[in-house]
Amino acid sequence: MRNTNKFTCYLLFLFLGSFSLTAVADGTVATVNGKKITQKQYDKVIETIKAKNPEFKVDGKKQVIINDLISQELLYQEAKKTKIDKDAKIAFVLEQQRVQLMIQALIQKTLGKDPIKETEIKKVYKEKVAGANNQEFKARHILLKTEDEAKTVIAKLDTGTDFVELAKEKSTGPSAKSGGDLGWFAPGRMVPPFARAVAEMKKGNHSKTPVKTQFGWHVIKLEDSRKMESPKYDDVKKQIADSLNNQRVQEYVKKLRSKAKIKIN
Repeated sequence: MRNTNKFTCYLLFLFLGSFSLTAVADGTVATVNGKKITQKQYDKVIETIKAKNPEFKVDGKKQVIINDLISQELLYQEAKKTKIDKDAKIAFVLEQQRVQLMIQALIQKTLGKDPIKETEIKKVYKEKVAGANNQEFKARHILLKTEDEAKTVIAKLDTGTDFVELAKEKSTGPSAKSGGDLGWFAPGRMVPPFARAVAEMKKGNHSKTPVKTQFGWHVIKLEDSRKMESPKYDDVKKQIADSLNNQRVQEYVKKLRSKAKIKIN
């Protein structure tokens, strides 16, 4: 006997988690205690599954999906019979979901009035991605607990003491065993004070003043740097569009806040 329990649960949560405001069509694929399960509901499930798994094939699974929708409807009807929505915790969650759905619909409607244009995306790509001076660095560091300890280490380096040996001896960081080696990294991978210090250094030099971060005090040596190849337009197109849409949403919220009477207790 075929076991579809896992598929049923997956489909139920997948469908609930991707609810659409699209109008329901007249076509009916099944009826459960007089309640119609529409063709539109069925089509939406297929669309949702394919969005998660583009390789999904409907062949031979139509009846399984319809049975899953029937199970979903039966569970929903039973939930209403038991008045589970009257439970305070469930009612709160349902209200929060309703609020989020309305917010999502408002944002979609607002953004839909003036969709992001291809020219806007390409402009951002040209200026901030392709045109950016993207570099990555190869560096070592010695992590110390106090500024005085870091200054002492710098003084020793100034007299010619080997950086690798000092890192092995003095560093409290996990890279101490490898002589403070951090390998190649993009600035974004490091905390801002560390990234800024590295970007200002010259190849072969060590930092002349200790660099403070939330991890402690660093003495850094820049071993090398190289220009990073910019990502291809198609690879970052969606990310740029999402960022532009997010900016519009933030501007919209800012406009609403400017008109609202807000009191923070």
